[in-house]
Amino acid sequence: MARTDDDTWDLANGVGATATGVAVGRALATRAPQRLINAPFAEPLVRAVGVEFFTRLAGGELDPAEVDDNGDFGMVGMGLMMGIRTRFFDDFFVTAAAAGVRQAVILASGLDARAYRLPWPDGTTVFEIDQSRVIEFKSATLADLGADPTADLRAVPVDLRHDWPAALRAAGLDPSKPTAWSAEGLMPFLPPEAQDRLLDNITALSAPGSQLATENLQGTSDVVATMAGRIREVTDQWREHGFDIEMTDLWYAGERNDVVEYLRSHGWQTTARAVLDLAADYGLSLPSRPAGDNEDTLSSMQYVTATRN
Repeated sequence: MARTDDDTWDLANGVGATATGVAVGRALATRAPQRLINAPFAEPLVRAVGVEFFTRLAGGELDPAEVDDNGDFGMVGMGLMMGIRTRFFDDFFVTAAAAGVRQAVILASGLDARAYRLPWPDGTTVFEIDQSRVIEFKSATLADLGADPTADLRAVPVDLRHDWPAALRAAGLDPSKPTAWSAEGLMPFLPPEAQDRLLDNITALSAPGSQLATENLQGTSDVVATMAGRIREVTDQWREHGFDIEMTDLWYAGERNDVVEYLRSHGWQTTARAVLDLAADYGLSLPSRPAGDNEDTLSSMQYVTATRN
């Protein structure tokens, strides 16, 4: 079902299912022979959501290699890619904390459990923003697991398409102090104008020394179309195992600004790393690519860090 401006979701449906899928990827990455991350809460959170296909994958009952044959965009590739992506954002927060930043904001937090597993320094406040049903489910599930936050965790139940800056301020964010922000796996799920508005709001709330980690997809709509085609091929194969959500219907179409260029034009110093370069840095080899345009698509995917001047 195509997106609408005021749609809502839980973690088994719509956009929420992508958050559960990301947690599956983190569970797979945690079990990988070349383990980049340790995400112990990923598998039990997926199991609590209750989507059978995801539960079997996260728990090791279903071999990722048996569900599709689509290289980087398949389930085997998801474990590798989520390992890379999670390690990138983990390292970002650890580095920002080491530099003295004591406020962190996780936008569209989903089933992210960094507030529970990263070694936050004393005095750190972590704000998680997502829809209320998502936050309530995750908080209750982790409490049932006996997990405690490793920082002062403050949940902010608000849709990012609404006035989340006001809600964040009300939760205690101090815009006069540096903040570490993450916008992970988020941009394609916002309309193009909402992406710009999100970055504008982050900028307005960021004191000098604030840092941001996010993603960028270089190129034209042709790159997005190629990626959508690959993901559609994958989900067609997943239907044989009972999964019936068309993931690419959840994206917002249309040309959008390049994140790196937009941030630079708004007073941020930026660094962008291609996902293929990060994989090499971490000593990983990605799956073979069945078509040349798949490599071009991966080359267009960047992980971005930015510092507010």
